Amino acid sequence: MSRKRPGAAVLSALVAVVGCAVTLVVSVTLARREEAAAEVQMDRRTAAAADAVRTETRRYVDILRSTAAGAGGQERLTGPEFGMITQPLKTMRLAGANLIVLVVPSGDDDVAALQEHWRDLGMTDLVLNPRGHGDHAFVVTGTTLDGSRPAGGLDLAQAEAPASALDAARRSGQVAVSDSYHLLTDIALPAERRQNSFILASPVYRGSEQRFLGWVVLGIRGQNFMGDTFALAGQGLLDLTLVAARSDRRELAVAELDAAGAGRRDLQRAVDIPVADKIWTLRVAANAASLPGVRSALPLAVIVGGLLLTGVLTSLVWVLATSRDRARVQVRTATAELRAGETTSRRQAELLSAVMDGISDGVGVIGPDGKFLLHNPAAIRMLGRADPNAGVEAWQGHYGLFQIDGVTPFATDEIPLVKALGGESSRDIEMIIRHPEHPEGRVISVSAQPIETSAGERGAVAVFHDITERKNVEIELRGFAGVVAHDLKSPLTSVRGYAELITDALDELEAGHHAAALAQARRGSEKVINGALRMQQLITELLDYAAARDATLRLNEVNLRSLVDDVVTARTDNPDGSSLRPDIFVGALPPVQADPVLLRQVIDNLVGNAIKYTPPGQAPRIDITGRAEPDGDVRVQVADRGIGIPDGEHALVFDSFHRASNGVGHPGTGLGLAICRRIVERHGGRIEAAPNPGGGTIFAFTLPATSLAASIPVGVV
Repeated sequence: MSRKRPGAAVLSALVAVVGCAVTLVVSVTLARREEAAAEVQMDRRTAAAADAVRTETRRYVDILRSTAAGAGGQERLTGPEFGMITQPLKTMRLAGANLIVLVVPSGDDDVAALQEHWRDLGMTDLVLNPRGHGDHAFVVTGTTLDGSRPAGGLDLAQAEAPASALDAARRSGQVAVSDSYHLLTDIALPAERRQNSFILASPVYRGSEQRFLGWVVLGIRGQNFMGDTFALAGQGLLDLTLVAARSDRRELAVAELDAAGAGRRDLQRAVDIPVADKIWTLRVAANAASLPGVRSALPLAVIVGGLLLTGVLTSLVWVLATSRDRARVQVRTATAELRAGETTSRRQAELLSAVMDGISDGVGVIGPDGKFLLHNPAAIRMLGRADPNAGVEAWQGHYGLFQIDGVTPFATDEIPLVKALGGESSRDIEMIIRHPEHPEGRVISVSAQPIETSAGERGAVAVFHDITERKNVEIELRGFAGVVAHDLKSPLTSVRGYAELITDALDELEAGHHAAALAQARRGSEKVINGALRMQQLITELLDYAAARDATLRLNEVNLRSLVDDVVTARTDNPDGSSLRPDIFVGALPPVQADPVLLRQVIDNLVGNAIKYTPPGQAPRIDITGRAEPDGDVRVQVADRGIGIPDGEHALVFDSFHRASNGVGHPGTGLGLAICRRIVERHGGRIEAAPNPGGGTIFAFTLPATSLAASIPVGVV
């Protein structure tokens, strides 16, 4: 072995050197080819962008030249005729175009005559506004292309850039472009909204003698002008900047687009673009790595792969040359470890399977395709069927899934496992399973959670509980309570009826000589009647309490003011035998979304309590108001001037059978406010009680607003 090691080392070193050299040569070659491809593609994209910019600028120049020719061809150019000539420009979608106007020259002494002349030609409201002395160039009419108002009477000679362009156009007889500046119509805009803009000016000549009339001027905002063109030409890969050299040799960006993403701009190009009588420069920059098909990970992959392959070959040569036996031992060891791991995994799988088979709760697991990966026996027993071969869209029909009412089919996208597959957890969702294997139907509770495998795939797991027996017991208890309450009403009615008969008979005997005995008998019969009335009230409120919890909510848009008025009318027409009529103020109340029957019971209970718990000899005073809240609810307040609630008991009065310690002298069951709280909370609202600063109590509760109430500003109503 000692004689073999030097040869193995030399051979391994030779393999490593050759592999590294080959890898380096290949990667350098690939990198150079990519650089050359980047330069070629940059040239092509620059040429395409330059052609797009040239085409667009040439189009604007041609349009302006044609418009000037049309204006010069009119025998008598008026304001309306100029509007008709320029009207088609509105449909040409001239990006960045602001106004196209007719500008005429004038000297200081000709301003008044010129103004009168153009007023006679249709511009009746024209007022020329000369600035300074000397030559002037007045806007006499124009057409808006972006909604701006033509500045009639504006003297363009007051600004250096447009004045120079007008002068150049008149001297050359061709379209001229101004230096970049802020349009006079944009001076009123905030600084951050002003763009570097320019004008195109074309001279207007009339008749065969080519008599100079003035100019047609097109105002253009630079960024808007080239925005769409740059976006199309750059394709999100190029930085584009259109630069104009001013007369003072300063360069100013007319339009620019930064779209090449992050990274160094290692490719640069500059192309001259003729714009009317000037030459502008289009500067193009790009990140070579962002150009499609140019830069790739191939050179790096070649280096990494080559080095890895070289390392593997070198190690393999070394291992093969020095220790074949050691390799065999390692293979045997690895094989034994794999077998041991396989045995352990099999045991764990068997243990998990035994646990899943033994638990009483159903468990179901689905994969990302919506098909079941696991259903334990308990789940199959509850569902009555094994999982279908089809996806989630077949579950409702296969398992017979219905809402808890037993009639409405369970929507596929509302099934807990489906929602969990989308990433949404569900807990204790009740549903009914009914199909030929479960014809009577079974009620199950489902909780589902999303899961994610180590491979990053999303799935879901659900746990099923069979709650059929519990639901049956609840139904029986509810029915029992209803039957008992209903059956108690009948004997109470009889007791009350017989007591009333006794009272009537005693009335007939009052004329005799047994007045004292009759009075005692009357008192007894009155106690029987009062006891029956109290028992009847208790049973009625118990039924109302149960209905407030279990009755189906029938939500509608409720006119709260109309409902409160009905309750107040009923209460004031029959104020519980009191000779003092309640004084009740009802303010404006917004509409709410609620069950009108249950909501009426809330209002009636609160108003009835306010009337009942009023000191003797004092007329009840109640204020009912409401307003829209910022969270979209409606807050209703019922404020009274009654005996109030002792400190520390304002929250307790909403508990079942609880009565305030200062109200024991007033008859009642202690269920009225508990019924109010249950109804309000079932509507998603809240109810509370607080002391009234002027004496008494303020009860306030919230209800969901309707779309009409939600549109009312907060605090209004």
